[in-house]
Amino acid sequence: MVNGQTVKPSREILPLDQIKVRKDQLWRNLEVVALPKSRVGAKLVALYCVERIDALDLERHELQQMTNQAKRDQGTGRPTKKERRDLDDLIEEEPHED
Repeated sequence: MVNGQTVKPSREILPLDQIKVRKDQLWRNLEVVALPKSRVGAKLVALYCVERIDALDLERHELQQMTNQAKRDQGTGRPTKKERRDLDDLIEEEPHED
């Protein structure tokens, strides 16, 4: 979004435009400070814009990342298909008591 309006990728950007982009479930607000005279590398783009992220959104995003990392460890939880076959083979090999 540019200045609160949904735009196409070919939209020209001017100084003082407000750009709002959603990346990784986080809204990033950019303000264009100036335009370069010619094309520049990706590392130099930060010289021409100022990024503003709402602290509440950033905290929420970090919390989501922490919960995603709290997945189960390898070998815990439900067995995989191969592990299940191995378990079935073990159960079949055990002698039955009558």
